[in-house]
Amino acid sequence: MFDIEPRGEGIGKLSLDLMDSEAKGKLILVTSINPTPAGEGKTTLNIGLSMALNKLGVSAVSCLREPSMGPNFGRKGAATGGGACTVEPSEVINLHFTGDFHAITSAHNLLAAFVDNHIFHGNVLNVEEVLWHRVVDMNDRALRRIDLMNGRKSRFDITVTSEIMAILCLSESYDELRERISKINVAYDTDGNVLTPQDFGAVDSMMVLLKDALRPNIVKTIEGTPAIIHGGPFANIAHGCNSVIATKTGLAHYDYVITEAGFGADLGAEKFFDIKCRQANLNPYAVVMVISVRALKIHGGVALKDLDTPDLDAVKQGWKHAQKHIENLQGFNQKVVLALNHFDSDGEDELDYLKSMGCIQTRSFQEGGKGVLDLAQAIIDCEHETPQLKFAYEQELNIKDKILKIAQSIYGADGVTYAAGVDEFLESYSDQSLEICVAKTQYSFSDDPKKLGIPTGFDVHVSDVRVSAGAGFVVVYMGRVLTMPGLPKVPREIEQV
Repeated sequence: MFDIEPRGEGIGKLSLDLMDSEAKGKLILVTSINPTPAGEGKTTLNIGLSMALNKLGVSAVSCLREPSMGPNFGRKGAATGGGACTVEPSEVINLHFTGDFHAITSAHNLLAAFVDNHIFHGNVLNVEEVLWHRVVDMNDRALRRIDLMNGRKSRFDITVTSEIMAILCLSESYDELRERISKINVAYDTDGNVLTPQDFGAVDSMMVLLKDALRPNIVKTIEGTPAIIHGGPFANIAHGCNSVIATKTGLAHYDYVITEAGFGADLGAEKFFDIKCRQANLNPYAVVMVISVRALKIHGGVALKDLDTPDLDAVKQGWKHAQKHIENLQGFNQKVVLALNHFDSDGEDELDYLKSMGCIQTRSFQEGGKGVLDLAQAIIDCEHETPQLKFAYEQELNIKDKILKIAQSIYGADGVTYAAGVDEFLESYSDQSLEICVAKTQYSFSDDPKKLGIPTGFDVHVSDVRVSAGAGFVVVYMGRVLTMPGLPKVPREIEQV
């Protein structure tokens, strides 16, 4: 369909010019209930849906995020689908791929090096007010706190949390990328003025490192359907969406673009709407929410070890959790289509109950695109105009009121509490137009990962905030959030490719 610059067998880079065509496609968001160890299969379903739509005679493309190497060696494992619904070459994609993450890591750490070089040479800088830390694309808990040679304390975060990652995913051109980088809040000088990459002479060097990474990557699914994979912020500690460039490139050339937002709808989908769609002027055509019998059982109170035992009452209890997500998505003025991801251990009465609730059974893992044909037909049959997206909060509200709106309307919280000094900082910050990027546990509507189902009678606690002026949002940390994950006791082994 278009020229591809090869980057290895089955992998290519696309030109930014492909995004300039008039958009013709319909945007479908794939999201899910809050994740559980039982699995929901959101990426697998995304891939299966694109393959099924192509089988039905319309053109469709999967737009996915690039996997981070850290979780790939840890508990989460690969992020390229599973079973009969994968993108290929799977292990290459899950490791270095086209080097985009390395470019982001290098650009981020180059700026950090410029800052410490500035300090070394005695330039005017408040050493206690350096905001910019280092990143690495690996789960390495030993780097959560470090002592630098100049006596300054700092830390490493995982690359997906970098503001550079968010900026790359939200930029639509090299000019916009440069403009956003130039706005990053790096540090304060001794007079209290914000210093940006321009003050350190780092912008041109960062742009050189990011030039190739801004171009989206294209691969194919196991059935030959195209997949554009670009950008990879996590949704529990970042904004959780693939790049705007990838999405708009797909919309310019395909009938349907199947994208996803990380983790549950309370995190990924909310940020997809309130950050990505607002900034990029996108209007989704429909939302597919993925559920599974096993995940609903956990939200209904069943222990992981008992999931294979039929328990219709637990499924019904867990369904209340799904209903809260459905209501939230409908609050964004979205048509919601429910995908029931079938596992072989599911009981017939459990499946029948969920089908009676409007769920469409899929067998993406087992059968590939063939197992998702009913869902694909339901998407095609959504005969409605693309709805006008509504947001969870109004842009003109102040930052604290935006946080309260999300907490109450999306999470069901009673209110918001703040750590000492955080609310005062937010009230006094000069740019109240920033959007909100909540960093909290993905396992619960609340900020407590143990409160499953639909927790009630709780406040969310804002422990810290970080302004990402270049990305256009403020990161709001709720509860205990780790920006550098650790590896499990037995890390995942990857066979030689």
